[in-house]
Amino acid sequence: MAQVKLTCFADEISHDLEEQLDVLQQEGLSYIELRGVWGKNVLDLTGEELRQIRAITEARGFGISSIASPIGKYSLQDEFAPQIESLHKAIVAAHTLGTTYIRLFSYYLPENSSLDDCRDEVLNRMKQLATIAEQNRVILILENDDHLYGATDDRCLDILQHCASDSLRLAFDPGNFVINHVKPMSDAYPKLETYTAYIHVKDATSDPRQFVPAGVGEGQIEELLRALRERGYDGFLSVEPHLSSYLPHASNPKRVVTAVRALKRLLEHAEMAWE
Repeated sequence: MAQVKLTCFADEISHDLEEQLDVLQQEGLSYIELRGVWGKNVLDLTGEELRQIRAITEARGFGISSIASPIGKYSLQDEFAPQIESLHKAIVAAHTLGTTYIRLFSYYLPENSSLDDCRDEVLNRMKQLATIAEQNRVILILENDDHLYGATDDRCLDILQHCASDSLRLAFDPGNFVINHVKPMSDAYPKLETYTAYIHVKDATSDPRQFVPAGVGEGQIEELLRALRERGYDGFLSVEPHLSSYLPHASNPKRVVTAVRALKRLLEHAEMAWE
């Protein structure tokens, strides 16, 4: 039986690395998706800080699943050169921390612009980033996030087909698809399965428009898990809770634990092993 790997955006627990690891370790996880620590974004960490993170995580039995960078979460009107610089920083972080994956996005469109007007520039930028990734032996994972060019299944497919690179894959996010009125399994997954190399576990409801624990919303996550099991998927399932609206009075650790346990219940029901 394929065994998936559970990981988590642990900066939703705390800015403190040890507290992040404490909570995840209590839940049996041994991977962390690095986005923010010690009050810094992952791309702002120094080389010494990256080496310190690797020493701490390895000493506690953790691996780094992905560098959760903000690359591409910028306006298409912004200069592109800083984004290339950011990618090189992310590559250094990935190599230092022993991961292959770097998360990125597909750009905010300028106000009053059309998708058609922006398509060529988006695809050109994504192609350049994919080429740099190929040259540096990392894999970029594109998140289908809200308000960006690649917010829907068809536009994600457009990017991935255009770039045609094994170094640009998809971080399939069911909750984000729900927020953008796309049915994750009915519509998106059949088109995007062959490009999907990583899973962000968010669920959501359209009314009210909010993120919820896995299995509570319209993200069809149980169907997704069945499809992954049939495929023999043994990659990462990364819990990204975003439960501040759903659990407004809970502590940050409580929200993360709630999200992690919801996924573990679905995995048990789907008879999927995890580490």
